[in-house]
Amino acid sequence: MKPIYNAISLVKNEEKKRFEIEVDGHYAFINYGEFGNQIALVHTETEPELAGKGTATAVIEKTLIYLENNAIQLLPFCPLVFAYIKAHPEWKRIVSKKFKGYDEL
Repeated sequence: MKPIYNAISLVKNEEKKRFEIEVDGHYAFINYGEFGNQIALVHTETEPELAGKGTATAVIEKTLIYLENNAIQLLPFCPLVFAYIKAHPEWKRIVSKKFKGYDEL
């Protein structure tokens, strides 16, 4: 994660059903769905003003840390989140073993 993002807080926006970070008035976010102690991350997006600045990675990393700290199992349906976990296999520890793509991680 880029150092400038360390001080930016992750917000769980329950009204919009997304985890988000705000940078200079623009957002990077991941849409989610909750199922008991599991959260499905379904889509990651950054506003065009943040493209290429590492904000998608920052919101993914902060969300994974949040899930782990709250003992929530992950269902990584979002292709970007799935690819991130595949590239950082240490995060497989929070993926639900019931996730159909678990063995591909």
